[in-house]
Order: sequence, then C-alpha cells, then structure tokens
Amino acid sequence: MDAQGRRRAEDIDPADQWVLNPQTGDYELRLTPSAPESGIPSPRRMTNAAPPAQGRTRQAPPGRRPQQRPPGDVPGQRRRRPGEEPLGPGRRRPKQRKKSRGKKILLWTGGTLAFLLVGGAATAYFYIEHLNDNLTTVSDDGAGTGGFSKDKAINVLIVGTDKRTGKGNEGYGDAGSPGHADTTILLHVSKDRSNATALSLPRDMIVDIPDCPTTQEDGTQKNIPGEQGKRFNISLGQSGRTPSCTMRTVTELTGIKLDHFLVADFNAVKTLSSAVGGVDVCLAKPIKDPDSHLDLPKGTSTVEGDDALAFVRTRHAVGFGSDLDRIKLQQQFLSSLMRKMKSKMTSPTTMMDLADSATKALTVDDKLSDVFKLRDLGMELGKVDLKHISFTTVPVVDNTDGATVLVNEAKANPLFAAIKNDVSLTATAKKKKDAQAARLKGPKSAAADVRVNIYNGGAPQGAASKTLTYVQNEHGMNKASQLGNHEPKQAKTTLEYAPEQADQARKLAEVLKLPGSALKEGESQTNDQGLPAIVLILGADFSEPGTAVGAPAAPKDLDKTEADKKTCAK
Repeated sequence: MDAQGRRRAEDIDPADQWVLNPQTGDYELRLTPSAPESGIPSPRRMTNAAPPAQGRTRQAPPGRRPQQRPPGDVPGQRRRRPGEEPLGPGRRRPKQRKKSRGKKILLWTGGTLAFLLVGGAATAYFYIEHLNDNLTTVSDDGAGTGGFSKDKAINVLIVGTDKRTGKGNEGYGDAGSPGHADTTILLHVSKDRSNATALSLPRDMIVDIPDCPTTQEDGTQKNIPGEQGKRFNISLGQSGRTPSCTMRTVTELTGIKLDHFLVADFNAVKTLSSAVGGVDVCLAKPIKDPDSHLDLPKGTSTVEGDDALAFVRTRHAVGFGSDLDRIKLQQQFLSSLMRKMKSKMTSPTTMMDLADSATKALTVDDKLSDVFKLRDLGMELGKVDLKHISFTTVPVVDNTDGATVLVNEAKANPLFAAIKNDVSLTATAKKKKDAQAARLKGPKSAAADVRVNIYNGGAPQGAASKTLTYVQNEHGMNKASQLGNHEPKQAKTTLEYAPEQADQARKLAEVLKLPGSALKEGESQTNDQGLPAIVLILGADFSEPGTAVGAPAAPKDLDKTEADKKTCAK
C-alpha cells in the first residue's frame, strides 16, 4: 500500500471498514471515503493492476459480478431506496437505529468453528485465495448426505487425529503412525437453530466398522473390508481408512446420516488457543502429568500452544485416568474456547488470524472445498446460543478386558433417537412445546362427527388403510375416507383443519395419539360426499394406528453440560 493509502487506513477504525451487504448477507471490506479520491490498486491485485481513472473500485469476490453504479452516482453517497422521495432543503432523514455491539459481535462470530474451526473464515474476502490454499480436501466417498441445507438440521463429524504432523509435534511419540480417530464429536444443530448437541464418541469404544469404499491418493477406488468388534479409533488412518470411513462407522452406530466432516490435527488446538490469547481452564486439584507434560496448579489457569494441547491430551492425572475422564477435559476446553472466541470477535484482524490458523489445521470433505462454503456452514452453526449447546458422551459400560468400553444400548439408543429426531437436550424448546400442547386442549367433537381424509405420505405401506379400519371399527368414525398416497413424502405426520373444525381435529388426535406439533390450522378438503373434511397425512414417523406418534423424549439421566457453563475438572 502506498503512503496515501496508509494515511487513509490509519484514520479509519478497522471495525468500521467491514460493512454488512444486505443483498448478500456478507461482510465486505470497504475503504471508500465519503468523497471521490484517486484510486489505488487492491492489496490482492497490486501486480500489473491499472488504477481506475476516477474514484475507487473494489475487486468483486470470486464468482460475483462487480456492482455497477447508476450514472451520476457519487462514490460514498447514499442512494435513495426504491420509491423513496427526495429530501427537500432543510429536511433530514430520520436516524436509523444502530445495531448494538452485541449484535455486531454475533454477526462476526456467526462462523464459530464448525463450532470453532471454521469461525475465522467468515469475512476474509481479499484473503480468500490464501485461505483456500490452506485447506486440505478429502472425498467423502458418498458417506454423507451431499452437503448441509439451511432449511434442515445439520450433522457434522468433528475428528481430532493423533497423527504427529505439523511443526513441534514429533516429540509426542508414535511419529510414524497414520493416526487414529482420537477425539470425535458428532455435532447436531437443530433445524430451527435454537439448540445443538455435541456428542463425544469414546475412542476405546467397541464398534463394528463397515466396509468402506475409499478414494486413494492417486484417485483410484479401493474397498477396505469392515471389521467387527474393534476399537472405534481405528476407523480412521488404519488400513488406509479415510474420514469417510469414520462417517460410515458413526452412521452405522447411531443411525444418523452426516452432512460433513472436519478433521483437525494437533496444531488446531495449539494455534487456535494462541490466536485468542489463551483459554481459561479450571482444575479441582493440581496436575503434573509426565506423559502429556501438563503441569498446572489447582484453580483457574490460562493455557495456549503446547500447554493447551497437553491439557486436552492428559488423562492419567484426572478422574480414574480413563479416556472418559479425558473427554470431560476436552469438553471443558472446547466450551471455554468457544466463549473466548465469542468475546474476542470484535475486529476483522482477529478474524483473519483465526481464519489462517483454522484453515491450516483443517482437512474437510470435498463438499466443503472452499472457505465460502465453510463460512456458510459456520454462519448456520453460529446462530445457536452457547447456553443451548449441550455436551454429552455416548453412554457406555466397562468391557471385561478393563481397557475398552461397550455401548450401553439401553441408554444410548434413546439418545441416538432423540438426536436423529431433532430433540433438544436443553430447555430451549419448552415454550414451543407448551404452545403445541395447548392445541390439544379444548372441546372435542363426538367420534361419529369426525370427517377426515387419510393419506399415506411416507408411513409404512398399507398404513392409511389400517388407520381407516382402526378409526371406523374401533372408534366409530364412519365419516373417514382413505384417499391413497400423498406426494411429496414427509418425515412427520400432520393433521390440517379449518378453524371451525378444531374440535374434530382434537378428537382424532386423541384417538391416534398425535402430538400437538402434528396439528396445523389451515384449510380443509371436501370428502367423497362433498362435505368439508380435515386432512391427515401419515408421515415417516407413523408406525401403527393407536401407537403414539412423534419424536422420543430426550433422556433425563444423561451426564451433560452446556457450553456457557464454567466447570472444574476433578
């Protein structure tokens, strides 16, 4: 940058240079002053770049057309909105309400690394090529959904590998190993972005690893045979397995289809903790662990770099010295790092440092092949309030060998079902559930007065016919009709009714044990007699008439904590 450019930059608060473009939802770096000045080359395009003849122009982000100003539009001048009247002499526009500092921070922190690692990539347009070069991409080999959607729940697998790559990591032993799935978290973000669950999977948990079609480094395909009754951590690195195999293993265990994976090495912990100026951790007793080289006093300490890595790797000096105790340390560290990142995200400079650190330490699936996609994912994940992010661990029991653990299916299966059905582990959805339950309260019509058209919209074959027989023969709803299949298919059962039919809807919901969330006030249809009828569409959550419909309740006896809570390791 020339001297003139430096003088201008020194007179401007860096935070004010990043402006939200309401058309794209992106923050853009704007150095344009309020009056025309002679142009200077963009910092990304200084070589062979010809300065513009008048005013300043900004390089458009890749894949976007540069915005064209209307004739006579002066740089820095506010344009009238469509339909807005020009102001006469002496008139002033009403002051716009400024965004609060908290909302600015929230927007800047929208990319908190898949909850952490993708965070810094949310704004750095002129840095984009450098950040893309930092990323390592690996095929998901068809193990995922093909990518997340903004209108659906999101499931991301975050894997910390113990592969000893990166500067300064050679001394941790096992230098020649291809690594393992050492720390693994299934992050589920609810469809409405009101809550999230971070489910840790113990590395020593015994699981079945499925066959894994895997793309090799030379682009060829190889099918790696599955193994039964093996440690979970060998689903990555061993026998040539890539993160796509870890995805398949988690899906087979939980029944949850994953959208993406993010794999981080040791340097992710070291560089990110340093980028935020250290992470606060708390110990109920002092730790001096010769294996991880951790030496910390009782109480709160701030760790970064190698000390941060030692903290998340230690296990022999806490609890019973097991991997389960280490998981609690890791969850405490991640929660604290998230809080620290949110408090530090007040300037683009901090975002740049985090972006560089995060992308250098990341390996991502090929559906997240550039930082714009990472940013979009991060913005979705960043919508969740920290107090509604729950950390928990797959329930397990000790194995007879004393070194591994087994899935406690009685507790784990309800937890997997709750996550799969988008059930929150926090109290965030209580008000919404109360409102839904209220739909079931009120007067109910007589069963003989219920007129309903029944469709199969994703339930098992024959479900609509069975339901018709059930409501007619066992409950006397002889005005019910079965009208075949419904398109498109839907995941959840719905019952739509006109306002004056609410009593009929409540009666049918009582008979079929429908939840309040299934009821929807809207429009009715006509039945085969030409009379108005409520509309029942049986979704994929419907099994048998008379069996309760809806998502399972969240398990109540889980060992869990929320990301906004400060805890001390025992």
